Amino acid sequence: MEIIKMTKEEVLNRLEALSNPEKVVFKAKKFGVQTASKTLGIYQKDLKLLAKEIGKNTELGIALFDTEIYEARILCSKICKPKEVTEKMMDTWVETFDTWEICDSFCMELFKFSPYAIEKAFAWSDREEEFVKRAGIVLMAVYGFADKNAENAVFESFFPVLIHEAQDDRIYVKKAVSWALRNIGKRNSDLREKVMRVADEIAAETSDSARWIAKDVLRELKKENVKSLDYPREIYRA
Repeated sequence: MEIIKMTKEEVLNRLEALSNPEKVVFKAKKFGVQTASKTLGIYQKDLKLLAKEIGKNTELGIALFDTEIYEARILCSKICKPKEVTEKMMDTWVETFDTWEICDSFCMELFKFSPYAIEKAFAWSDREEEFVKRAGIVLMAVYGFADKNAENAVFESFFPVLIHEAQDDRIYVKKAVSWALRNIGKRNSDLREKVMRVADEIAAETSDSARWIAKDVLRELKKENVKSLDYPREIYRA
């Protein structure tokens, strides 16, 4: 697809054309996506297509974020270049997250590629705000897709955090903990065994959230047909 240079105003006009108030209601009811920002009601698939048309443009992404329009901010996560996003910008942006959708979009499409990804995974997961904490944990879940050659020790270093945060019964935190453990467990056979031992440890806790997480993780990782990514490939597919 040919990349067409767009101004902020042109992008905002495109977003307005895609807006649908009925989708705002549907996303809130079906997916729990409710934000204090102005929201237009645009699905991710449509934002992805628009992002592909725009191409990578960090300056435009920052300008879109500053509009405070929800979908413009999600679009920012899709068009910024990770190496051009500063640590200060990451810390500023994460504090605005108020839905799992925007949190996950930034972590999966932008922050996981940042040189600060691991540092922020630890720092944010130690914060109290639900979606800042979720961002740190989601980075633990998705970092392995950004660094396919990372050693197992990187992911094992996340275990103490995930064990501790398994006590948090807020839905978007506990789901993130389960996601992180399941993704780490599917990275390779050694991490799978270690994650299952971590899940057994979590299962011994008394909180409902911990038991739910352990059950969710073990149910998936104990499946006979669970798919392993075998990263790093030079070790696990040698």
